[in-house]
Amino acid sequence: MGDGLAGRVALVTGATRGIGRAIALTLAEAGASVVVSGRDPARVAEAASTVEALGVPGLGVAADVASAEDVKRLVGEAQERFGRVDILVNNAGITRDALLVRMKDADWDEVLAVDLRGAFYASRAVARLMMRQRSGRIINIASTAGVMGNAGQANYSAAKAGLLGLTKALARELAHWGILVNAVAPGLIETDMTAALPPEAREGLLAQVPLKRAGTAQEVAEVVRFLASDAAGYITGQVIHVNGGLYM
Repeated sequence: MGDGLAGRVALVTGATRGIGRAIALTLAEAGASVVVSGRDPARVAEAASTVEALGVPGLGVAADVASAEDVKRLVGEAQERFGRVDILVNNAGITRDALLVRMKDADWDEVLAVDLRGAFYASRAVARLMMRQRSGRIINIASTAGVMGNAGQANYSAAKAGLLGLTKALARELAHWGILVNAVAPGLIETDMTAALPPEAREGLLAQVPLKRAGTAQEVAEVVRFLASDAAGYITGQVIHVNGGLYM
């Protein structure tokens, strides 16, 4: 286990599978105590026990980031257990894909609520702690869809584009307190979410990737680990793309 994040407390939303789980475990391996959150209590408990198996304190809190009350409770439990939060990773995200003319109001609302409003709720709650600490890292997990757009994902693309704007606004606003805010934008990554893509859509995306392969959740997690570390002390308001060259 590395000691780069020893003594720090990380809170990762959407941490029970895919990229979020890889991030939670990677931060734990670097020595951080990790609060894992997701909507499924059983998955949350399992992820928290996996964190603790790495030899660091873990805490699982089932919460829906689209609910302001849930987020308040999540951050409150993290503070009660650890007394501080040093790293927030806004990873929770969903898709409800449909072409614009077929997209239901609920498809739009649910994606914006989880993928964008959830990051706002969590950032607002955690920033209050970080301002008192006069230090902190907020890392938002965006997507190439937020900069390139993606047919059939008007809701997801809009939410992720909004997340990039939120990242930059918060970076300017919170720098005074020593809080750094950055985004990581994954491209085509091997996860449950991308496994659900129709084969032709997946092949179409792969054809646009110069490296001719999908990325791994671990490759995204390593960039988050870097941004959470002291090595990234002069980086804020940036978007780091992890996409094999899909977007340059």
